[in-house]
Amino acid sequence: MRSRPLLIAAVALLGITACGATANKTDAANEDSGKPATGLRLMVPNTAGGGYDTTARVAAKAMEDAKIATGVQVFNLPGAGGTVGLQRVVNEKGNGKLAMQMGLGVVGATYTSKSKATLTQTTPIAKLIEEAGAIVVPKNSPYKTIQDLVTAWKANPKGMAVGGGSSPGGPDHLLPMQLAQAVGIEPKDVNFVSYDGGGELLPALLGSKIAFGTSGFGEFLDQVDSGQVRVLAVSSEQPIEALKDVPTLKGSGIDLVFTNWRGIVAPPGISDADKKVWIDALTTMHDSAEWKAEEKKHGWTDAFVTGDEFGKFLTDQDKAVADILTKLGLAS
Repeated sequence: MRSRPLLIAAVALLGITACGATANKTDAANEDSGKPATGLRLMVPNTAGGGYDTTARVAAKAMEDAKIATGVQVFNLPGAGGTVGLQRVVNEKGNGKLAMQMGLGVVGATYTSKSKATLTQTTPIAKLIEEAGAIVVPKNSPYKTIQDLVTAWKANPKGMAVGGGSSPGGPDHLLPMQLAQAVGIEPKDVNFVSYDGGGELLPALLGSKIAFGTSGFGEFLDQVDSGQVRVLAVSSEQPIEALKDVPTLKGSGIDLVFTNWRGIVAPPGISDADKKVWIDALTTMHDSAEWKAEEKKHGWTDAFVTGDEFGKFLTDQDKAVADILTKLGLAS
């Protein structure tokens, strides 16, 4: 069974009252003058240093460097896999100055946390990038290839721990579940150990507390270069330039492509003019040399779509994630 590209993060909802940024209207004259956009605020719904945080800060810097926007404020509002931030965005109805960095993880979190706030309530702005997942083992692992790993895993799925840097419903959880399904293992038999981000996952992997780990490949590049870990396979359609000698799952005979993605949404009820400011700023950023250089540096795959096209993508992802989590008993 061929799995659709996905990404996620687990969540528990906390109701938050609207606070912070005020719902200022964008100055249409400023927009039409071609001057840089001002007063934009980009929320990151998890802690500093994670994938969302990195993407948001890179985007803000690229907009500043290219003089697309000035004074872009990036701030963190972590909690419950991203749904604390999502609730804030939904509460900020009409605030055209605010947007939230998000991705597949937030989609899954809305189900696992039974969040009252949903992504369908937000205004889709843009999908920015995609990133492949990686199957990683410590340097002293007996598994030299993905085939070695799968053979051992199929023989004892409950006894072989796999770790991920996200809660159930997140991308690091969905990848091994879909991989299990692709190789004939019942997903409910997978012994998944959840860690709070790559910062906790890596020590567990290096300490052999888990047999293998699954996460975005970018999380492990430094450790791959230093020889501490080995990537057995990546989950992209094509091989990754930064890991030229690593095969894809598909190229290894496993019919699975799994892609993590990141995008930006705004509060409900913003004006068409405010929506245009965000989309225009991000479109110009996407076309800039500054952003292209950052994509290459981080190994991100360009996946830029905006507005209604991104909205349709979100709807499709929501359904796909809901289907998977329902089968795993994590959503109803």
